Amino acid sequence: MTSKNPWEDMMRQAQEMAKSFPAMDAFSPKGFEAMMGMMPKDMMETFFGNKMNPDGLDAKTRLLLTLAGLTMQGAQNEIAVRQTVRHAIEAGAHKQQIIETIGQMALFAGIPAMQRATDIAQPVLDEMADTGTNKEGDA
Repeated sequence: MTSKNPWEDMMRQAQEMAKSFPAMDAFSPKGFEAMMGMMPKDMMETFFGNKMNPDGLDAKTRLLLTLAGLTMQGAQNEIAVRQTVRHAIEAGAHKQQIIETIGQMALFAGIPAMQRATDIAQPVLDEMADTGTNKEGDA
């Protein structure tokens, strides 16, 4: 049976198709995020830092810029924000630097975007502090 709205028909067909994929109902974004792992600092410096470009940005700065950009977009991609915070800490960023990076984006993206990014980042900062990976800044 088709409805008068082709969009509804398409969405219903897509849902039926998704249900037919094996283990699709068991998929969770959190599980996918857990599979992603952490890139070591040396590898980040090689690929994203200034190992091959000595006068360029280091990995920590690039990751803080990435966090600023994700915040500017309204922190829509929660997994990307969490992974960026984890990798920024691994690259040497302090909790204070992460909070300031997100906070500064309130001027450009608005307070709701900053608050959303903060709400996503805070549990990661707490988790990293509990494991002893988060270094406190001197600010």
